[in-house]
Amino acid sequence: MRCLSSLDMEIMNFRSVRQIIPMVFVRKVFSILIACVALLSCSLAQQPVATIRGDNARTGANTTETLLAPSNVSKGSFGRLFSVPVDYVVQAVPLYVPNVSMVGGIHNVVYVVTQADSVYAIDADNGEQLWWVNFTNSAQGYPAGLTTASGSNLPCGTAAGFYQEGIPGTPVIDLSTNTIYMVGKTVEGGTTVRHDLHALDIRTGAEKFGGPVRITATSTSLKGTVMNFNSKFQKNRPGLLLVNGVLYLGFGSNLCNGHNTGWVLSYDATSLAQLGAFNASPDIGLTSIWQAGAGLAADSDGYVYAETAESTDYDVPSGGQSYSNSVLKLSPTSVDLAGYFTPWSVAFLNSNDLDLSSVGPLVLPDQPGPHPHELIATGKQGVVYVLDRDNMGQFSANDSGTVQELSIPIGGEMFSTPAYWNNTVYFYGGAAPVQAYQLTNGQLAPLVSTPGRYTGNHSPSISANGNTSGILWLISGGQLNALDAVSLKLLYTSAQSGTRDRLPALPHFAQQTVANGRVYVGTQNSLEFYGLFHVLTVPGGNNQSAAVASMLPLPLQVEADNPYSGQPDVGVTISFSDGGKGGTFNPPSAVTDANGVVSTTYTLPTKSGTYTLTASAPTFGNVTTTATALPAAAVKIISYGGAKQTAAAGSILPHAIVAQARDVYNNGVPGVTVNFSVPGNGTLNPATVVTDASGLARTVFQLPTTVATFSVTASTSGLKSIKFPEYSVAGPAANINVSSGNNQSAPAGSQLPLSLVAVVTDQYGNPVAGVSVNFDDDGAGGSFLNANPAITDSTGKATQPYTLPPSPGTISINAMAAGVAIPAVFAETGQ
Repeated sequence: MRCLSSLDMEIMNFRSVRQIIPMVFVRKVFSILIACVALLSCSLAQQPVATIRGDNARTGANTTETLLAPSNVSKGSFGRLFSVPVDYVVQAVPLYVPNVSMVGGIHNVVYVVTQADSVYAIDADNGEQLWWVNFTNSAQGYPAGLTTASGSNLPCGTAAGFYQEGIPGTPVIDLSTNTIYMVGKTVEGGTTVRHDLHALDIRTGAEKFGGPVRITATSTSLKGTVMNFNSKFQKNRPGLLLVNGVLYLGFGSNLCNGHNTGWVLSYDATSLAQLGAFNASPDIGLTSIWQAGAGLAADSDGYVYAETAESTDYDVPSGGQSYSNSVLKLSPTSVDLAGYFTPWSVAFLNSNDLDLSSVGPLVLPDQPGPHPHELIATGKQGVVYVLDRDNMGQFSANDSGTVQELSIPIGGEMFSTPAYWNNTVYFYGGAAPVQAYQLTNGQLAPLVSTPGRYTGNHSPSISANGNTSGILWLISGGQLNALDAVSLKLLYTSAQSGTRDRLPALPHFAQQTVANGRVYVGTQNSLEFYGLFHVLTVPGGNNQSAAVASMLPLPLQVEADNPYSGQPDVGVTISFSDGGKGGTFNPPSAVTDANGVVSTTYTLPTKSGTYTLTASAPTFGNVTTTATALPAAAVKIISYGGAKQTAAAGSILPHAIVAQARDVYNNGVPGVTVNFSVPGNGTLNPATVVTDASGLARTVFQLPTTVATFSVTASTSGLKSIKFPEYSVAGPAANINVSSGNNQSAPAGSQLPLSLVAVVTDQYGNPVAGVSVNFDDDGAGGSFLNANPAITDSTGKATQPYTLPPSPGTISINAMAAGVAIPAVFAETGQ
């Protein structure tokens, strides 16, 4: 169902319609209108960004963001969606308006201006160019011969990094009149530089209210100095401000100083008539209002606030009007000076180019305590001034007129306006940690900071759903970053996904706009769209299992949905992968149907295990599920471990005997009963084992007390059995006994006819080889012919020939084995 382009017109014409059509049709029309109103009201819940930093207080907070949250802003679900080319540098911040009625339908629109004097209306959802206006284009009704200010018409040349200076300041949109206002800078006749205030219809790009209007201004100081606004040396860098039907424009220098001054001009938003002009330095000049592009700010009473830059002198204490490096409070409409604050160090700031106007002011919501109406100002130095808007503090010794003054580490110079959300103020600039300060009774106190430094000169902003789901957005190192606004933990950076999300070259002081569940960034030649990837889910076939090399029982289904509309994505190609593990998808990719669904079958690899299956599509991210390949039936058992072990008789083998049941693909098969057996007296514990998840069956074998080779058999029904050879050897020496050569007689001094032989055995009587046996006749005077001690042979015997002493008598000879307490004793007789 498509809503009519203008509900107001349909309702206005309804009375005439009901006179000529049947009532049944009338009721149907009413039903359609009611449905359209419901859809429109839902859509209007989106927060427009009609001015720089979202509101006139310049908090930088969009607190109606329901789609972006710390839970989904990550590398896998968020990133660069696409890019729309524009004709030149985008210095201004993109603005956003939902539900704009245009020819052809209703669109969410992002508005972008360039320094080539172009204004673009671009569909905020798909990047379609809806209309384009260029202030030098005679075909669009602008005077022939106009060119964008460039070349010799830029006093500072290309030092600022660009050669055209058409629309550097962020426009402002009046939602009540569908009007976007901006200041264009052009050159007439090749020499005359002019500024014009334009009021364009946001639906068509057509000029409104008789515009454009040439911008001129004149000031006369208290000393009688007359100064005229000189467009060649002026630049509309601060974002425009719209309060109660009055437009406020700020001006400063192009970059270098010379013939410029700080101006604030006010205009009626419908007649485009000038209402007031304020010159920040009507005698001396300079004192630019530029604020790195940040907008002039306003409070709820309509007072306007601006920060100024350096001049050659601060003459206010002596009755002058050069409010250099000051924070100005200007009255509504007439922009007369209503209050000011100038730091005590103004002379130092002036002489060292340490502008306060490098940053824009931040108007705080009402605070408890003695100073309910506060404003935060800072500048290049990173000194933060908390000011009372009811009494700005003027110029006083040691800045005694401030509510609070503190310095924050910046690692360079500050060019970024702080952000405010949830009673917290966020500072970022130069090359330093991002810092959050808590507001308590109107006083700032450190709350949390990032562990690492962020580098850049770009103002941070906040997206949140009320007081929850806060994300701090900032550009650092030329890349977009998202931090959890409570913990300041990094959630996402466009630098973390290779080239997928990286920003192109940026203009200095670029700022992001967060709206519509997306982030918009203007670059040197494009508008970049960042947002949530479309969502892939697995409604069917999730976490299945089947035998290896077989097809999963159910198809794998993947659904693609648009996170912004909630509708299925039709016609999207989804690709499937198992990471090269050997499975097969049929088909490997498919196109979503009318329900946003694709199906594929998956044949498992031949190796058992759990596999991760991934479905992916460009800018959709990935979704994963698992598939488990179960082993097939067992076809064999193998010796997996514990064969050919050697241990002492009667002991337990040091390692378990392990058999494995395997399928045809050599996967271990669980649940197979394996029986272990061995001839002889050894013990298997357990004798029957069921294979585990890896197909393994383990048993422990205690050897018999005899020395032998044993064969342990593993068998299972229907499969060929296997054998594990194991070896029982003698244990440590436990006993030594006389084997032969005892009780012999021979002539004194002669060799005994038989050698002395001792046998060494273990605790079970098994002979022990390799044992040292020492023979000793206790000094009787005989001699041993072999090396002493002797070493037992394979039968456990140690042999030692003996020659009797020269004197007759009975000799006692001890054979002592290492590790054995009681020796074997030989008794021999010499005659």
